[in-house]
Amino acid sequence: MDKFRIIGGRPLKGRVSISGAKNSALPCMAAAILTPEKVTLHNIPYVRDIITQRRLLEDIGATVLTPELRTHQISAAHIEIFEAPYDLVKTMRASVLALGPLLARFGKAKVSLPGGCAIGTRPIDLHLAGFEQLGAEVKLEKGDVVARAPREGRLRGAEINFVKATVTGTENLMMAATLARGRTTLNNAACEPEIVDLAELLNKMGARIRGAGTFSIQIEGVEALGGAEHTIIPDRIETGTFLIAAAITRGDLEIRDCRPEHSSALIAKLREVGVELEELNQSTLRVSGDPELSASDVTTQPHPGFPTDMQAQYMTLMTQAKGRSAIAETVFENRFMHVSELQRMGARINIDGHTATVDGPVQLTGAPVLASDLRASASLVLAGLVAEGETSVRRVYHIDRGYERIEAKLRAVGADIERIRESVTAPLHGQETDAAIA
Repeated sequence: MDKFRIIGGRPLKGRVSISGAKNSALPCMAAAILTPEKVTLHNIPYVRDIITQRRLLEDIGATVLTPELRTHQISAAHIEIFEAPYDLVKTMRASVLALGPLLARFGKAKVSLPGGCAIGTRPIDLHLAGFEQLGAEVKLEKGDVVARAPREGRLRGAEINFVKATVTGTENLMMAATLARGRTTLNNAACEPEIVDLAELLNKMGARIRGAGTFSIQIEGVEALGGAEHTIIPDRIETGTFLIAAAITRGDLEIRDCRPEHSSALIAKLREVGVELEELNQSTLRVSGDPELSASDVTTQPHPGFPTDMQAQYMTLMTQAKGRSAIAETVFENRFMHVSELQRMGARINIDGHTATVDGPVQLTGAPVLASDLRASASLVLAGLVAEGETSVRRVYHIDRGYERIEAKLRAVGADIERIRESVTAPLHGQETDAAIA
């Protein structure tokens, strides 16, 4: 088990480069299943979820080569197994994205019900209902989703109306529909930049997709898809995390290789609370100065609203702002699990249903804390950067799922942070095991 040891109080100064978006890389890697030809993906981040996805592809018979750093060449010419097993899916919900491509190309798929971060149920019923509308037979058997295409072998285009916007559901059905017979329309589709990135890759492979990034996506099915080369977009959540890291430490940080337009809601909110933020060019942002931060309410929403994946980090920032802020979480029901750990560090936070009220500013003090999920772990690291004394963040395997060497990037811009490997003797309260990931 690894942990982070952080000594707070140092402003971040310098330059940091943003890695590729793991939430875009994961579906793009799954899309390679749709063709026997080679798919080359650049700007792949080196994070734990990518390693898991690569293992899944290799387990079903694909070949994944890495000729150079952050490049994956994937060949799914010889798929032998049509199943994503529980031991992989339990650690990463995005493994369910194998379902659509396997079903579309081979007419059958078996995927365990997914796990991932402990931030809510996140059911995949919307995926399954959509596959049924495409003509598939879908059953649940002993914790597995088992799906088969119609007798004629191909899925059939359909008009699918999502009762709730779902990112992975939109991705899964968009991939499946590329090889379906006829036209598929996805209404109330998710609009995230990662959806657009996946659609761009699929169109390079020969798909016919229009409307990605809007609430209505149209897919004209084709007989087959081919190989392609594609560069993954920058990670907008890593971008936002470093924006807040610079603001909370009153630093002077230049954030490179990002896409400011993907973070417009967060950027607007940071400027509203007093963060001095400048867009230097189309791929570079700068946070500088020592402003007095003012509290401001926020409600998480699907894109283009304020992202749920930035809620925990924004809450940490609000502990340093003057006044009271109300933070409403509307996307996931269990995404306040970091609150008790921030309270251990001195934060004044109260929870009432799906709303957390933060009173600030307060001087946080270092303490040993436990990360409960990916973004919660980032919020605790941010708290450690501004806290007085030493903070120890345990269970950093959560942050390793989505941030590429975050401690090295922070250390390079002045943070006093180090990774420490602990010997595992007895699990803490029976929880410090890999089962906690599920």
